[in-house]
Amino acid sequence: MTTLARDPGLRLVLGSGSPRRLELLAQLGITPDDVRPPDIDETPQPGELPRAYCQRIARSKAEALELAPDEVALCADTTVAVGRRILGKPADAAEAAQFLLSLSGRRHKVITAVAVKRDAQIWERDVVTTVKMKSLSDEELNGYLATDDWQGKTGGYAIQGPAGAFIPWIEGSYTAVVGLPVAEAAVLLRAAGFEARR
Repeated sequence: MTTLARDPGLRLVLGSGSPRRLELLAQLGITPDDVRPPDIDETPQPGELPRAYCQRIARSKAEALELAPDEVALCADTTVAVGRRILGKPADAAEAAQFLLSLSGRRHKVITAVAVKRDAQIWERDVVTTVKMKSLSDEELNGYLATDDWQGKTGGYAIQGPAGAFIPWIEGSYTAVVGLPVAEAAVLLRAAGFEARR
């Protein structure tokens, strides 16, 4: 991975509207100078596997951003996969219930891909975490759906919210499941020459 000389004048653009990614960047002591979520088509291609899909979307977000010479962009995408099936953000409570029932009592993969862009160069990493969800009772499922915490959440749940009680075990990066693997993001930002101004 090519590393550029650090430039204290670089401005960071977060190519995501996710409040969770803002919070995770704050763990690195970073507050973006701008938040600029790109508008791209996130429809999976026919036969596309979850990891390849996630990598493509993160890269497409970075490519879609037009940056000034003093800007570096960080984009990410998080995908929940059950086997070859990609679970996106549920459209309604009924679809959220379907997603959660497909995850109940089994392991699944959470993939987060990160793309950092400066000028015409893009640095990329992806992190795959295995997550186990306990078998959900009807009472647990309906109680969770009633919280509305599933709304806007990939796979229909957020590990840092009430659904955390359903997750007894993970193997991999907790912050990647939340939405941004902070260790890997820091490496990519350093490679692009960006350093946090503390």
